[in-house]
Amino acid sequence: MALIRSVFQDELDGVSQSLVDLTEMVAASILKATTSVLTCDLKLAEEVIATDDHIDNFQHDLDARIIDIIARQQPVASDLRALVTALRMSADLERMGDMSHHIAKISRLRHPEPAVPQELVSIFEAMGAAAEKITNKTGIVIATRDTEMALEVERDDDEIDKLHRQLIGTLVDPNWSHGVETAINLTLLGRYYERYADHAVSVSRRVYFLVTGKYA
Repeated sequence: MALIRSVFQDELDGVSQSLVDLTEMVAASILKATTSVLTCDLKLAEEVIATDDHIDNFQHDLDARIIDIIARQQPVASDLRALVTALRMSADLERMGDMSHHIAKISRLRHPEPAVPQELVSIFEAMGAAAEKITNKTGIVIATRDTEMALEVERDDDEIDKLHRQLIGTLVDPNWSHGVETAINLTLLGRYYERYADHAVSVSRRVYFLVTGKYA
């Protein structure tokens, strides 16, 4: 029985590590997507778009592993909760990859013109930096199950919400001079960053629940 339990624990540890690996993938993806949209880098945008397939496949393989573990090991109590939670976290992480993908597609759509007017570059730089910070923290939360840091991620999300409100305020200003199409693209970009961060918060909340049995 001890050997069986040891093998099972190795499988659980492998699932946790795969979630951390997936977090690192989406962190790299949002960094590249932000760079592409701010520098009109078409090659980088195409790289982000192509990488999304790899993220999707990685998530599908992880989910298949988790389902296989549940079927073979028939876990109960905290072990079952950990595996079910992992399924939900992988879905959130995959959606974060999708948001990076959407950002890169706007960069590609607007190329060779800049997607972001110069006066709004600082807002999107800050959004990108905040998104990367949140993702890195989320990876640590998954690896360590640090509930205090899990709560920090939610507070960090407030920064992106604040930047998003600032962006919308600029877009609806009567003095806006960059046209409707640019305003639509920027509205979408802001929404993608906001949703990216929301999914990171969701992952951290799930870790908090996994550890404490309570919702944050």
